[in-house]
Amino acid sequence: MKEPKIRPVERERPLFGAATAPRAAVIAPLSAARWLLLLVILAGVYFFHGFVVPVLAALVIAFASWPLYRRLLVAVGGSRTIAASIALLLILAFLIVPIMLAGSYAIAEIREWVGWALETNRLGATTPDWIAQLPIAGDWLDEQWTRHLAHPGGIGEIIQLVSGANIGNIYRGVVAAGTGAFGLLLTLLFMLIALFFTYRDGETFALQVDRIGERILPHRWERISRVVPATISSTVTGMTLIAIGEGIVLGVAYWLAGVPSPVTLGAITGLMALIPGGAPLSFTLVSIYLVASGSPFAGLALFIWGSVELFIVDKTLRPRLVGGPIKLPFLPTFFGLIGGVKTMGLLGLFIGPVLMAILVSIWREWLHEVDVSTLDVPECSIEPPKLIVEPEPVPQLARQKPQSG
Repeated sequence: MKEPKIRPVERERPLFGAATAPRAAVIAPLSAARWLLLLVILAGVYFFHGFVVPVLAALVIAFASWPLYRRLLVAVGGSRTIAASIALLLILAFLIVPIMLAGSYAIAEIREWVGWALETNRLGATTPDWIAQLPIAGDWLDEQWTRHLAHPGGIGEIIQLVSGANIGNIYRGVVAAGTGAFGLLLTLLFMLIALFFTYRDGETFALQVDRIGERILPHRWERISRVVPATISSTVTGMTLIAIGEGIVLGVAYWLAGVPSPVTLGAITGLMALIPGGAPLSFTLVSIYLVASGSPFAGLALFIWGSVELFIVDKTLRPRLVGGPIKLPFLPTFFGLIGGVKTMGLLGLFIGPVLMAILVSIWREWLHEVDVSTLDVPECSIEPPKLIVEPEPVPQLARQKPQSG
């Protein structure tokens, strides 16, 4: 029986000449992998930067509501998909129901204003007393009102004048408003999708982030990773509760003082309470309106009540609720709110203080480590070594041989 012959495999000749012996790589494999990872991250940021805002919103909501979600997860028997679906429905109800209530009241208020405008345009109207009695601008406003609105058809003339001269700007404004509303709906949709998967797969993703964080910051990650969720949850929850409480309390005060549209003004005051100085500005303007309209006692009482309520909230509730373990001072909170609103709009009211709280927590963590390292180093009590100068060796003289005589 003949043995099969094994034919040697013929290698294809190189296209550019004879092959040379393998040499060292131009770029080290580890360095090339790091640069490749950096390029992939930059490409991901470039292509997916439009999803940063809805994802951040979903993370903030998830951190703030995670303790309640854990209870819901236990109640449904540990099914993450069912628990995430129920939590998403509850979040939708929490968002939609207040918006529908505020919208219904706003529509009623707008209907009253439209009715007043139609009646004023048909018959004309005199200047209201509270406008004419304003201390500085009352006379000028009274003159302008009498010139433009006291005769029938005055509002129609103003609308025609403004629309005729700025029809292009009005059209562009309407188009921009429609585009903004569509973008807001898309952002809300992406946020809800990201929130569902955050609820469902949040713990698994958190474990993966912990593994990577321990690799990057082995000595600090455990403390920072525990501070950040507590800070986000307490900041968002505290700001929301304070805004809702101030809106309700001052809205009731508006109703007792006889201010028109107390529900709308209370909702506006609640939104303004998220911004430092917003709530005082709201009830101060309403108090000025009451004084100018002929109710000085009600205006003064509203101003005193708002000042006392705001003092109690800022000195007792806000330090306990907002910031959690960080306890943000006023200046970082102010910069976080203003910078967040300027960068991300309404969502920045929550993202800005959270980022500032994280920065403050990292700063305090570093200061704590510096203090601990300073305390652990014992004081140096050893005397400096003395300089000992040894005498130079004296060279031995060569023995002289006796001279032979």
